Amino acid sequence: MSKELKEKAGEVKAVSVELIKKLKELSGVGLTDAKKALIEAKGDFDKALDAMRKKGLTKAEKRGDRETREGIIETYVHDGRLGAIVEVNCETSFVAKTDEFKDFAHKIAMQIASMNPLYVSIDDVPEDVLNKKKAEFEEKFHGPENMKDQIIDGQVKKAFSDQVLLEQPYILDDNLTVNQFIKEVIAKTGENITVRQFKRLELGVTE
Repeated sequence: MSKELKEKAGEVKAVSVELIKKLKELSGVGLTDAKKALIEAKGDFDKALDAMRKKGLTKAEKRGDRETREGIIETYVHDGRLGAIVEVNCETSFVAKTDEFKDFAHKIAMQIASMNPLYVSIDDVPEDVLNKKKAEFEEKFHGPENMKDQIIDGQVKKAFSDQVLLEQPYILDDNLTVNQFIKEVIAKTGENITVRQFKRLELGVTE
């Protein structure tokens, strides 16, 4: 047996079935791909996991639709009296299972519990409510006509900033909005991330 074959055989022996199964479960790939990644990483699980992550993100970047069909449901409860449940979505089950993504979702649940938004985005505000507010600003408008729509849209957005999750100041860094915080996480994961829905509960308070 050649030296190269002996080295390969040694690498295969170093890769346990438990590690292969663990990598498969965490990354969502098949057993063969998980085994190959571990062999290439010479049995180093963290290195193999990082390689699978990069491979997954590369595929995600090439997708044009950027659909968010994976994700998790996360909760946050404060002192047994205040809490929130939120569905946060991403593109792959791999990212959804990472500690970083779970921590991100937990922070979004904290935001919801603390700041009590009514809507995820400005698009979720009922049209009649938006139109009513827009009409108020149009009646008071005295600026340049060529910038009227742009200015009024900005005023409407600002008026609903406390009620819209994505427009709220992020509680752990008020230099950012929640939307800007999400974009930072998107940049780190390489995947599109969306908040689909949420529910906030407060002891003794009903809608």
